[in-house]
Amino acid sequence: MTPDSFSDGGRFAGDPERAEEAAHAMVEAGAEIVDVGGESTRPGADPVSPAEEQRRVLPVIERLAAAGRCLVSVDTYRAETAALAVAAGAHIVNDVWGLQRDAGMATLAARTGVGLCIMHTGREREKLADVIDDQFAFLGRSLRLASDAGISADRIVLDPGFGFAKDTTENLRLMMRCAELHALGYPLLVGTSRKRFVRAGLRDERGVDHATAATSVLLRERGAAIFRVHDVAANRDALALVDAALAVGEAK
Repeated sequence: MTPDSFSDGGRFAGDPERAEEAAHAMVEAGAEIVDVGGESTRPGADPVSPAEEQRRVLPVIERLAAAGRCLVSVDTYRAETAALAVAAGAHIVNDVWGLQRDAGMATLAARTGVGLCIMHTGREREKLADVIDDQFAFLGRSLRLASDAGISADRIVLDPGFGFAKDTTENLRLMMRCAELHALGYPLLVGTSRKRFVRAGLRDERGVDHATAATSVLLRERGAAIFRVHDVAANRDALALVDAALAVGEAK
């Protein structure tokens, strides 16, 4: 619901009805969760006030929750916005700062029992040289915050944060080694869709959704459970094929 997101900024800004229609189209294409955000997370994006973020997302969340066709996720790192979104019907809070930006977020998640996506980011800090070591260090701290707040472990998924202060090589290494993150003991949600490292080797920008689907296949093979994408149908088709192949392999 922003005017400046990296891929679809401006398409739905200020128009909850059009956003709802787009969300229903996503559901028809196979989406089970719709993620609603009010502040762009692209590099260099201008922050917005909590009031403006809430003005953008709450009407859409209310509409989608009332329709009852999908789970609704709110993309916010602010506990204040998250609380209002949950009250409006959101089922999941997607925190791109992994509970480490707003001290009230962990408390809010524990109190409401909402589903929680804890994302890794490398922004505004010194990263460790090894991409997996850095994942364990950052997400380990986030999970301690969650545990200390009393958040039930079965409410949590982890997101390795592709593209968040990671260059192309780091993103590719993270993708190939993503299975190592299962040692943390939580399902993995991944979001590679249309990101810069996916575009890096393209002959033509029109191929970005095909390249995204290729990353989805690789990450499914490495055990990723949830995929945040723009082109739902292409990725559902790609995942259906790899799931069928994995099932045959397991049956041998």
